[in-house]
Amino acid sequence: MNIVFLGTPRFAVPTLERLLAGGHDVVAVVTQPDRRRGRGQIVSASPVKTTAVAHGVSVLQPDTLKDPEFFSAFQAWNPDLAVVAAYGKLIPDDLLNLPRHGMINVHASLLPAYRGAAPIHRAVMAGERRTGITIIKLVHAMDAGPMLSHAAVPIGPDDTSEVVEHALATVGADLLASAVEDIAHDRAVFQEQDHTQATLARRIARADGIVDWSRTAESIHNQIRGLYPWPHAFSFVNGKRVLLRRSAVETRPTATGTEPIVAHGEILVASRDRLVVAAGRNTALGLLELQPEGKRPLAAHEFLAGRPLTTGTRFTSSVE
Repeated sequence: MNIVFLGTPRFAVPTLERLLAGGHDVVAVVTQPDRRRGRGQIVSASPVKTTAVAHGVSVLQPDTLKDPEFFSAFQAWNPDLAVVAAYGKLIPDDLLNLPRHGMINVHASLLPAYRGAAPIHRAVMAGERRTGITIIKLVHAMDAGPMLSHAAVPIGPDDTSEVVEHALATVGADLLASAVEDIAHDRAVFQEQDHTQATLARRIARADGIVDWSRTAESIHNQIRGLYPWPHAFSFVNGKRVLLRRSAVETRPTATGTEPIVAHGEILVASRDRLVVAAGRNTALGLLELQPEGKRPLAAHEFLAGRPLTTGTRFTSSVE
């Protein structure tokens, strides 16, 4: 089959590589325009573009998929199938049915749960113990198309979004390769989703990173690992914004009634390599790696060595 691939980030690269290694012809790759990336804000190509160029595949980077010139180019490729993996933009209706077999999508959740832009982040932040990959046919409604196949992937209690994404990318490539073969040999069977069970994984916003210390330590730990490696959970201490990169739920002694009242966000331990903060429902969170704004990441002992934090100092949700 002639296949057009649409994808952008690192998550999509294993799927593209599997297609390139298979027996079908990847006639073109569509990816988002080069962007400024990283701390230096250097303009660079997407991981998908880098992979496609290395394999000598034609690459298009339209600003919008509604561009008439792009539409004409897509038609000229005469695709039998289009494969989408984290392209990053909605596909216009007039493109959906151009390929003879339509378009299929590698979605990073067990649909109908976590439809939307940030299924991996949202699953980890919610404390889910498993997620997965679902191969679906693209339709007008977001992530609502019929399902061809799915596979579950466990989420460990300390796994970050980065770890989960890596595992899902590998599983997604394998599942997609099988799906393409099923379509090529006319044995694909699609099943409708149970739309009544659908949940939304909305796009990550800056406000999602603000830590509310009245929540339990486990909930905050899930937030920190769910927003790693980007955009990170954050808090304020002594009026300075600090990114919270790594954490661990600590055991906090049960109150006996004689201890002083401890405020949410108050530091319980600040010594050597331990920085432990009070959270909601009498729980405690150890902060293992922190990053002062504009500085490099620091292990807890490095962070404490340069800052006079003591028991009773508070981490807060805003500058106080």
